[in-house]
Amino acid sequence: MIKKRIMAPGPTEVPPEVLAAGGQPILHHRTPEFRAIFAEVCEEIKYVFQTSQPVLTLAAGGTGGMEAIVVNLSAPGEKVLVISGGVFGERWAKIAEALERKVVRISVEYGKAVKPEDVQKALTDNPDAVLLCGTLSETSTGAQHPIKEIAALTKSTNTLFAVDAISGLVACVFKMDEWSVDAVVSGTQKGLMMPPGLALIALSERALATVKSKKTSKFYWSFESALSKLTEEKLPDTPWTPNVSLVRQLQVSLQLIHAEGIENIWKRHELLAHATREAMKALRLTLFSDAPSVSVTSVHSPTGIDSGDIVKKMRAEWGISIVGGQGSMLGKVFRIGHLGYCDRTDVLMTVAALECVLSQLGVPITMGEGVKAAQKVFLS
Repeated sequence: MIKKRIMAPGPTEVPPEVLAAGGQPILHHRTPEFRAIFAEVCEEIKYVFQTSQPVLTLAAGGTGGMEAIVVNLSAPGEKVLVISGGVFGERWAKIAEALERKVVRISVEYGKAVKPEDVQKALTDNPDAVLLCGTLSETSTGAQHPIKEIAALTKSTNTLFAVDAISGLVACVFKMDEWSVDAVVSGTQKGLMMPPGLALIALSERALATVKSKKTSKFYWSFESALSKLTEEKLPDTPWTPNVSLVRQLQVSLQLIHAEGIENIWKRHELLAHATREAMKALRLTLFSDAPSVSVTSVHSPTGIDSGDIVKKMRAEWGISIVGGQGSMLGKVFRIGHLGYCDRTDVLMTVAALECVLSQLGVPITMGEGVKAAQKVFLS
């Protein structure tokens, strides 16, 4: 028997309490019972985003939330700036181009964080840009971008700043209101410790004003419809049928998050990330990103080894799911996630299994060195 575990940057493991909530009987979404649960979720989710603004809950994946932001905060023919430094940064660009926006890319080498001065130049050169799209944690490369510094550049311009925090929210330090970020999208399947299926979107007052003034074609993605239902009656509602089971699970997940405390959660993720990186260095492996995210550690595959072989052996022989590279990095890097329902034991277990796999593949490592390095971090 092989017990299966997920150490990927999403979907992540789900706590038993959250799993159990998903097995509760279905509630009708227009009943006072469900709307009371939804009201609690709508209020408590603000803590995760560090905002006092309303947070919209859409029955969609994170990519659907990204598209909804582009639909509501820009119009066909308008200019959108995109920080493109990985598969998911580039996804903003592909969405905007598919919706007939004029895209200007701020290209970033894979594995690196965007330089604020490059963003400033793009803003200066494109004062007519209505939207700048960036990524908190670029899952495909393991890089974390300086969102706080970028937001400081956009808040005095007419360009709204939208952030994909799908793999970064909860794990990475993120303060929407304090940093003046205009739009944030996340999903449930990563730091929120849930199954996939909900897109969560928070909007600043500037963004809300734009939603009301910009007349673009939309129906399901209409933020106006979603916002009107949130405040239509005493209890918040949704314009379309919500995923009632996921909302119940989100209620429990948020209770767990509040109990631990967001600052403690940030510190936990920083610790797990630091231990993982030190373990990789002790095994004489090279980190891929020079601005590593606390959500995921991306590692160069040893010379002559296809990272896909490492991933397959980890999953087939040890039951641990990590992931390989994407796009141009396919076969060249492997990525270990350490976010959400993850603790020190998970990291030690993964490093120990990785040592076995690398040894089997003929990589010259000293068994136990990675585990020892991670242990030292935890004991310090």
